[in-house]
Amino acid sequence: MSPLDAKQRASLPDSAFAYIDSHGKRRLPINDAAHVRNALARFNQVVFEDEAARDTARTRLLKAAMKHGVAPIGFVRAQLQPQRRFPTGQVTFLLIDLEGSTTLLARLGDGYTSLMAAVRRETRAALRRAGGREVDARGDDLFAVFEQAPAALEAALAIQRAMHAGAWPEGVDVRVRIGVHSGRPTLTDTGYVGLAVHAAARICYAAHGGQIVVSSSVHSAVLASLADGVTLRSLGAFRFQGLREPEKLYQLEAADLLTEFPPLRSAVPVDAA
Repeated sequence: MSPLDAKQRASLPDSAFAYIDSHGKRRLPINDAAHVRNALARFNQVVFEDEAARDTARTRLLKAAMKHGVAPIGFVRAQLQPQRRFPTGQVTFLLIDLEGSTTLLARLGDGYTSLMAAVRRETRAALRRAGGREVDARGDDLFAVFEQAPAALEAALAIQRAMHAGAWPEGVDVRVRIGVHSGRPTLTDTGYVGLAVHAAARICYAAHGGQIVVSSSVHSAVLASLADGVTLRSLGAFRFQGLREPEKLYQLEAADLLTEFPPLRSAVPVDAA
């Protein structure tokens, strides 16, 4: 297969590409059988903006394979059952939520979409470097899973540092709240289910922008492997709506991160219950 030069790429219509990102960049040419085969081989190497974009590209690629008579052996099984990409057993969830999204939207207007795209890029880059896998992204939230808890903390630190260092439009202060929890959820054909998922969400939404809050299960798993200068400070035990047992929570701290925050949101201290 001869690679397309710039002039050839420019002459192709958008329909000749499986993936077009939000900035208009066109990826995975599918204009003929040879390029379809190449796109099938390279599909899992592409970093998509979200799962919806991946699904759209997957569908376009499979239609092109049918059109050009290419049998995507192995691809259909791997791609039409994406839940198999996720780990099972004891896993660690990382949830991210953008603080003050309504205020940012009111201030930036149409620029808010570009801001969110930039936040997503930084977040996903940190997840990839740490070996995490994106499970879902909706609105201002992102849900990821890790096979090991230390890797989740590595990603959480990298994300907060990227938010702090980012050159954001109009000098806005972009802060995300992060919750990390380990457990043994059930993986179904629609994703993860179980109390571990709910606990991770509750912990995330209790945090404040710039804060990383982790559960006792994460604390136990990472205490012996914390990097130099990184500590876990006990915040106490809290009750959450919908969870039977109280949860001991800890704040992940490093010298270059914010460390002072108001009391946790939507979490009731055990001694005040």
